Amino acid sequence: MKEEAEFTGRSVAERIRNTLGRLTASERRPALTLLESYPVAGLETVAQFARRAGVSGPTILRLTAKLGFDSYAGFQQALRDELESRLQAPLSKAPVASTRAEGRDFIGDYTEAIVGNIQTSMAQIPRAEFEAAAGLLGDEKRRVVTIGGRFTHSLAQHLYLHLRELRPRVALVGDQTATWPEHLLDLARNDVLVVFDIRRFQDDVVQFAKQAAAGGTHVILFTDTWVSPVAAVATHVFAVETALPSSWESFGAMMALSEALIARVHAERWGSAKSRMERLEQIRRNLFRAEGQ
Repeated sequence: MKEEAEFTGRSVAERIRNTLGRLTASERRPALTLLESYPVAGLETVAQFARRAGVSGPTILRLTAKLGFDSYAGFQQALRDELESRLQAPLSKAPVASTRAEGRDFIGDYTEAIVGNIQTSMAQIPRAEFEAAAGLLGDEKRRVVTIGGRFTHSLAQHLYLHLRELRPRVALVGDQTATWPEHLLDLARNDVLVVFDIRRFQDDVVQFAKQAAAGGTHVILFTDTWVSPVAAVATHVFAVETALPSSWESFGAMMALSEALIARVHAERWGSAKSRMERLEQIRRNLFRAEGQ
């Protein structure tokens, strides 16, 4: 089937994100329902899934067919396989056996895997979606807030540190969850929340994003090919490759995309950004000169 070739190797969530624009209004309802309750809704019977989404059974079957499955059973098996993979902890993902005895170049092989992730991911990024996300990040009328999970917090911080030099009104949600309600309080309609969330998705990050979206905040999601539940409420979703021959995930592609967005905002706002960066450098010189006196 044409659909099967198109979706080969992709998670069900990623198939949904790539197909949303071709779905009818009735088919979008169960698709978004599944993203919001992923993968539980899809593991129910056709009748149960249909009731949950408020559509008919045939609509569910049409949706799964458009996602590249020739049967509902095949669709559910794909979800079960994903669920097993999503729940894997680093301890369950043993690294590949040492290649030293084989005369292999470990650094070269590892680099090749990272570069492959970056090239594959960047080639699949919808250009229009990239430009739209860059437009949101560069709009000074909108407050921008970044948030990540236990490991992806470093990515959120990296984006924050660059954006705050280019424009005002940028904030980072810290790892102290007690302060999170204050960030939600300040997020307004049409502001921007950038979320970094990969598999073994962090529920508190997901709930933070859902509450922000409910208040009208635009959500930009950076995730992996398993696709975070945040996708159900996100304005823009970027699902990149993270798998490596290791117990850990690679952030290479996610970092490359984040840096590309930073560079795009920088280029589009060069006039005002240059002025801001010059003022910032002057303030730093004055401050440190005063400290040295």
